Amino acid sequence: MNDTDSSTCAVLRRAALAEIDPRTLYLLAKLRQDVFAIEQRATDPDLDGRDLEPGTTLMWLELPSAEAAAMGLAGTPVAHLRVLHEPDGIVRIGRVAVHGAHRRSGYGRQLMTGALEHLRATSPGAGVHIDAQAYLEQWYAAMDFETVGEPFMEAGIEHVAMVLRPSRA
Repeated sequence: MNDTDSSTCAVLRRAALAEIDPRTLYLLAKLRQDVFAIEQRATDPDLDGRDLEPGTTLMWLELPSAEAAAMGLAGTPVAHLRVLHEPDGIVRIGRVAVHGAHRRSGYGRQLMTGALEHLRATSPGAGVHIDAQAYLEQWYAAMDFETVGEPFMEAGIEHVAMVLRPSRA
């Protein structure tokens, strides 16, 4: 399936770190570890303290109940991101991860769409910034993010700064 297939809608969840039950929190940390540390071999630690900051929101997708139960994955996150609100008013999306077994099934786009809808409602008029892995630049551009600088290295992985301007957010 391609990334725009709407037949694979999962359940969108959103919470501050302190509001997440221990099992789900563990599974979110495991998803991030599997993607960033093990698969991508990122050189910087994933747990950077920013998840604990006031105003940080974690968002994730869980498979629909029947599908998840059939796979033995009820309540298991398949995609994740976090939203940071910087002191200067900048809104930043980061730690975007989709489980390897669920890529190209539309979950990344569903998660980003949900995050952007949430930000339109809670932070109207704010631009949304993301330091995208360079190989995903066109994927984010398809959601109206614009590249705003030269490629740079972060955690041993090439990235590009991108922004979704307030008029499009």
